Amino acid sequence: MRKKNIWVIDDDPIYQILIDKIINRSGKFSSFSSFKNGKDAIDSLANSLKKKDSLPDLILLDINMPVMNGWEFMDAFSLLKPEISNQINIYIVSSSIAAEDKNKSKTYSEILGYLSKPVSINDLLLIASND
Repeated sequence: MRKKNIWVIDDDPIYQILIDKIINRSGKFSSFSSFKNGKDAIDSLANSLKKKDSLPDLILLDINMPVMNGWEFMDAFSLLKPEISNQINIYIVSSSIAAEDKNKSKTYSEILGYLSKPVSINDLLLIASND
């Protein structure tokens, strides 16, 4: 199986360190990029599209972040989607247990699942095996 490019969009620096260790331990990913908010990530995605750079295969997206939250990121992603030729699998990763958030995630066809923090190595291996 080809190793994948993963992006983590989350404003929590401790979670970023934790998920980086889990990603490295999994051995399933060729590259890892992290962003502290949705705006930084969507700007990077748009820039990658312009430069024809490699895009992520997988995005782990937090909901509650400053500047641009996860839902605003998804709205911006939907506008860029016609320019994206490869499949990008998106999973919400949140500490929120609110039913409204889980239900809202189902309204975006690009979101494949909703995971509660913290993500385990088993969660990541399962996600990585989904093509």
